Amino acid sequence: MGGDAVGGDAVGAGAGLAHVLREHELVVGARVVVRHRLADGSAGDALGELVAAGEAELVVATRRGEVRVRRADVLAAKAVPPPPRRRGPAHEAVGVDELEALMAEHWRPDERVDLGGWRLRAAGGFTGRANSALAIGSPGVPLGEAVAAVEDFYDRRGLPPRVAVPHAAGASPDSPAVAGELAARGWVVDTPTLVLTAALRALPAAADAPLPAGCSVASAAEPDETWLAHYRYRGTTPVPPAGRRVLVSADEQVFVRVLERGATVAVARGSLSPGWVGVAAVEVAPSHRRRGLARRLLAEVAAFGRERGATSAYLQVAEANPGARALYDGAGFGVHHAYHYRVRPGS
Repeated sequence: MGGDAVGGDAVGAGAGLAHVLREHELVVGARVVVRHRLADGSAGDALGELVAAGEAELVVATRRGEVRVRRADVLAAKAVPPPPRRRGPAHEAVGVDELEALMAEHWRPDERVDLGGWRLRAAGGFTGRANSALAIGSPGVPLGEAVAAVEDFYDRRGLPPRVAVPHAAGASPDSPAVAGELAARGWVVDTPTLVLTAALRALPAAADAPLPAGCSVASAAEPDETWLAHYRYRGTTPVPPAGRRVLVSADEQVFVRVLERGATVAVARGSLSPGWVGVAAVEVAPSHRRRGLARRLLAEVAAFGRERGATSAYLQVAEANPGARALYDGAGFGVHHAYHYRVRPGS
């Protein structure tokens, strides 16, 4: 990630930064802007990747080199969205690797080991997203060595070796180099998925998604037993302890329920990172489908994001789920890219 060290009264990435110090967002690897006091008494912004966050100083890798900021000189600091790769709205201009890295922060695993740009993740087997090697950027070693490292990581944890492979929508699943390497080794394709994005302002508001008579909405910062009982990862319950940790692993999240006369009939999860809100875990009871409940869940998550300053939204949907795709298309989402998993045969 690049960035700039800017002197004087900086604008742009630092606009609106005055008096904002979000300590919980100062995580190594995050893209941040740090406003700090300069030697002449003025203020400047360091924009880039946070490479160190000690008690005495912060180190930000900007496009002009590393900037070291004493903690005593920090005036404000926060995480910021990834930079655009092309012109256009943020939800369209963000690059594939940047969006994949951002989405990974909404669904953090118990364990993460980096191999170059790749992220090896494990969370007791709960979901592919938290138990796969995310192949973005370069692994820093030849592909054969990278695959061996992935196999060793998951074998030692008793999990099936799995690699998440992002690629352009509509492209051959074998087109990325890593996919070709894994295909040659017999690794099989699993769960082809589309990543959809939207401008948050374009998504429906609650007024655009009225509930049927007798229904109401409830939201909470953590999932209670009722919410968990209605979330079925790949059709199974209950959610294991590792799953509960993953569900509350984002910077902030909301767990929404639709109730009919006190009984929960639909659920969804919203998650937050700088500039973005994610939509996940949308479940509607079979007896209550085609009544607009999923659209209302989407509206509630969108409102959660807007209230916290997000401007873009994303979600992931299986290519083989035409009903969900039609819902999200109608709500204003468009395809950004695709990904699939490669799983070692016999695992």
